[in-house]
Amino acid sequence: MVIQGGPVIFNTLHLPEPWKLSTYESAGGYAALKKILAEKTPAEDIIAEVKTSALRGRGGAGFPTGLKWSFMPRQFPGDKYIVCNSDEGEPGTFKDRDIMRYNPHALIEGMIIAGYTLGAKAGYNYIHGEIWDIYEGMERAVEEARAAGYLGDNILGSGFSFNLYNHHGYGAYICGEETALLESIEGKKGQPRFKPPFPASFGLYGKPTTINNTETLASIPYIMREGGQKFLELGKPNNGGTKLFSVSGHVEKPGNYEIPLGTPFSQLLEMAGGVKGGRKLKAVIPGGSSAPVLPGEIMLDCTMDFDSIAKAGSMLGSGAVIVMDETVCMVKALERLSYFYFEESCGQCTPCREGTGWMYRVVHRIEAGQGRPEDLALLDSVAANIAGRTICALGDAAAMPVQGMLKHYRNEFEYHIEHKRCMV
Repeated sequence: MVIQGGPVIFNTLHLPEPWKLSTYESAGGYAALKKILAEKTPAEDIIAEVKTSALRGRGGAGFPTGLKWSFMPRQFPGDKYIVCNSDEGEPGTFKDRDIMRYNPHALIEGMIIAGYTLGAKAGYNYIHGEIWDIYEGMERAVEEARAAGYLGDNILGSGFSFNLYNHHGYGAYICGEETALLESIEGKKGQPRFKPPFPASFGLYGKPTTINNTETLASIPYIMREGGQKFLELGKPNNGGTKLFSVSGHVEKPGNYEIPLGTPFSQLLEMAGGVKGGRKLKAVIPGGSSAPVLPGEIMLDCTMDFDSIAKAGSMLGSGAVIVMDETVCMVKALERLSYFYFEESCGQCTPCREGTGWMYRVVHRIEAGQGRPEDLALLDSVAANIAGRTICALGDAAAMPVQGMLKHYRNEFEYHIEHKRCMV
């Protein structure tokens, strides 16, 4: 698998043993934290810098990070928490584990800066349950940082204290939802909470909590070291900085690529070696399995940023780009996606618990050559009755692949129902 370096996240990849503290420090690591603590930089100034950077959440929603940080009631007299969502369970997404594998100290420094800014003295990094080696690597990195005086009490003699704990999940997709993640850390069953109250006011252990994605927090040291404006200029307005894209599927060189937001999709595809075997590009899922599929010809007109992909009718999401060539049967592809969401629904909400099963069984019936003409209207109806009617976004995540496939490839489903076989 290819890993393409970049100026923000993978800036140490060209150095030997990039995961080590000494390597990170040689590339300017912890310089931002040292400056902030030495100068006692006001929290308002840090938040303003993050807002200037136009850093948007890299976990899927794309919410402005500086604005999210401003929701934390910093003057709250009790405990406050920073939580990193490293529960990378979205199919097609494999970027956050490489951040923790190759540049763990960028994440650690980002969490410490976030803790200082928001008045939190403890942070939890919730790591996906199926990457134990990454968890062990993060534990080593945390110990390195603690031994060097970057974590613990009275960090670098500044009077600021912050402790960081890695928490190992168990591989449940639903725990990527931020409130289900909090429930899991507390030792409870991983199920989403009703909102409001939101985590900023009632989060981990009932205390104010700010939750950010791994890549989001790992971008903070660069922003504070180089300035929010410089980060913004790496990308485009409203889409600051670089972004990691996990490219998989029918490409010659699948892997993680760090590129500026606003880069044409055609350029990213070229970096990944183009469509495998020189075949024709058929479709692309641009933001992880929950993002609606886009036909290849539409995708080739897009740039890789939140606004361009949204305008085309999908989502940038986590940045997981799944490429499909002309040999793919879209009915078969949707069957696999629908089965995933059926299996991963936590079962708390009736529309999701029942609806994901309905969608999978209907698509499976079509793929098995037993489809009925009325099945497409049934799929439309079930998807519409799930979306927006669940506690968390898993219902929408299950419905959108169905809606996207039927919007752009309805003819393949009709062919499958009529001829009892794939069109391709």
